[in-house]
Amino acid sequence: MSTPSTFLRRFLPRALGAWMALAFTLLSIILTLALTAVIERKATEQVKSGIGFRLAELAAQTSDKLERGMFERYREVNLIAQRRDLGADVAQARRRETLDRVQASYGYYSWLGLAGMDGRVQVSARGLLEGADVSARPWFRDALKGIHVGDVHEAKLLSRLLPRQQEPLRFVDVAFPYRDEHGNTVGVLGAHMSWQWARDVERSVMAGIGTRRKGEALIVDARGTVLLGPQGMAGRHLVLSSLHRARAGKDAGYLVERWPDGRDYLVGYARGQGYAQYPGLGWTVLVRQDVADAYAPVRRLREYGLSAGVLLAALFSLAGVLVARRITRPLGELAESARRIRAGEPVKLGTESGRYVEVQALSGTLEVLVADLVRQGTELKELNATLEQRVAQRTRELEQAVVTVGASKQRIATILETAQDAFVGIDTQGCICDWNSAAETMLGWRRDEALGRPAAELVVPPRLRAHAQAALARFRETGTLDILGRRVETMLCRRDGSEVTVEMTSGLAGTAEGPFFSIFVHDISERKQVERMKNEFVSTVSHELRTPLTAISASLALLADGMAGELPEDAKGLVGVANASSERLVRLVGDVLDLQKIDAGRMEFDRTVQPVLPIAEAAVASMASLAAQAGVTLACEAGPGADDLEASVDRDRITQVLANLLSNAVKFSPAGSTVLTRVERIGDRVRLSVADQGDGIPEAFRPRVFQRFAQADGTNSRRSGGTGLGLAICKTIVEEHGGTIGFESREGQGTTFAFTLALAGQASGQGEGPGRTMLHLP
Repeated sequence: MSTPSTFLRRFLPRALGAWMALAFTLLSIILTLALTAVIERKATEQVKSGIGFRLAELAAQTSDKLERGMFERYREVNLIAQRRDLGADVAQARRRETLDRVQASYGYYSWLGLAGMDGRVQVSARGLLEGADVSARPWFRDALKGIHVGDVHEAKLLSRLLPRQQEPLRFVDVAFPYRDEHGNTVGVLGAHMSWQWARDVERSVMAGIGTRRKGEALIVDARGTVLLGPQGMAGRHLVLSSLHRARAGKDAGYLVERWPDGRDYLVGYARGQGYAQYPGLGWTVLVRQDVADAYAPVRRLREYGLSAGVLLAALFSLAGVLVARRITRPLGELAESARRIRAGEPVKLGTESGRYVEVQALSGTLEVLVADLVRQGTELKELNATLEQRVAQRTRELEQAVVTVGASKQRIATILETAQDAFVGIDTQGCICDWNSAAETMLGWRRDEALGRPAAELVVPPRLRAHAQAALARFRETGTLDILGRRVETMLCRRDGSEVTVEMTSGLAGTAEGPFFSIFVHDISERKQVERMKNEFVSTVSHELRTPLTAISASLALLADGMAGELPEDAKGLVGVANASSERLVRLVGDVLDLQKIDAGRMEFDRTVQPVLPIAEAAVASMASLAAQAGVTLACEAGPGADDLEASVDRDRITQVLANLLSNAVKFSPAGSTVLTRVERIGDRVRLSVADQGDGIPEAFRPRVFQRFAQADGTNSRRSGGTGLGLAICKTIVEEHGGTIGFESREGQGTTFAFTLALAGQASGQGEGPGRTMLHLP
């Protein structure tokens, strides 16, 4: 039973020539239709735009004619109002004759008359409405107010006097005040111009389009009421987008919109702006045409384009078939030669004149391939003769490699078993995959009990398990682990629940089963116990030393100050030396105690939010005596806004940092120089700096400045005293506050030590606000 795809393949061409002909045909049809569609679309847009602009131009022409015509009447009535032969001192008959001539000069004047200030018509053309009271008429009142043109309205008084017409009589009023020779207003000259004038203007402009394309023009006043238009439209109020656009802009335009009759029209619009002195009445001219009639040329253009596209596609398809047959003929000959080669017939694949370069290259390649096949057949026969010998040789080599790998594996296992340190292998899922005898001895679990179990549950203390599992998950995601290749101190849990302090070294290894972590663990419990005993001893000795040293230092200070009477000069000198040495020893003991607290993790910090500048000023004041003895001047400088800078700090500890920095600066500054302490704001942090004018720090010593017991050689540091602990303690205190400390130095130009702290309300890395914290070291 054939499937739809099998049925379809029966009708598809099998020869290359037929496929190329089909491809040429489809490509020709697609390209031709696409090109035709693009051209037709572009031409259609241009034709539509042209039709729309033509309607907009007709609207603009009609509007211009209306405005110019109204300007002529506006000017003409104004000139008539200035004639002196219409005054009251002129005979009535002569005045009427003058108006008759004016009315005869322009047939659209339906009525011309002059009314006095009381509103009574004194004289008019043909005597119409003479004696009538027009004081209530808008044209009379507006003329006296300076408004000289009135919008279209139906006849009131003249409707009974003028001949009847099919449409109601409608007029446009033009009126100007009439003044005597002294410039006094004595009346109003009014003219009623027949609205038929606008109809004639519309017909003159729309004559062509109205007959050919059924176009219609409308004149709409400023309120949207139709003044002139197709039958039944006069007097209707319209709310259209075209009217809105005409009122919003000064230029003519067009659009397609739906009218109240439910039909879509292409509408050109233009709004009158007046002309010269004539201000205009805000009339809008709309020229509309049914969309189907307006775009009839577009439909014909599309039909022509489609017909031309189909014809061109057919011609190109025929040409494609002929070209495809011409192109594939040499390939057919080449395929026949290949068939004969397969059948074993001798064939000469030489190049022939008139063939394509590609076909010639293919023929040459086939010749080479045939020669290679013959050669390879010969080589294959020779290879089969030696294949068994090569297989036996490769088998022996493989056996030797297996023996070597086994020996290496046994050697590694022996090394791990005899190692003094515990070895644990953990796969990337966190399960134990290797466990040596030292691990059994240290942690209490036998190898068969440990293998396959999660390491976090077996040997990691409960409080550290979450951290270990998170680190392993991070490795699986990113491929990185912080402890790889490093010696790390941590805690492990024995089988009995007790914990052991170890040093752990981790590496990443790999086998055929996948990567795993190779971990060597060294028990340092005894070493940690010795370190604790040492720290306790140092702490005890330091405390025991501090009490007598304090008494000795106080006594020597009292002697130096003369509390026991004036001492001889030689005794006074000896007391001064002893006093200075005792103070140095007190500072040394204090530094050792602080260092011991840091190592033991018991240094306390009582932090509160407080101004920073007073702390710096107090530290500078406390060091004034030391600076005076060395002949050095101390100064404290506040940067812009430093008075308002606050931080969450331990006042005593920050004072200790500043005192250490100031003490160093004084020791290394020459007599007569100045040590400057500055407080300033840097972004969201406060910066405290101490700058001296000494010899600077040697280049070779700078990497060790903050190390314990570090002192530069070849300078006056040794002569100035000190333990080399002060800067290390300063660094620890500043970093516990979430700050950073550093220095800038140039040899021979002085050194500046500076540290920064987070301002109150900013993240400091150690928490904010008042409270007591303890320094914890790993």
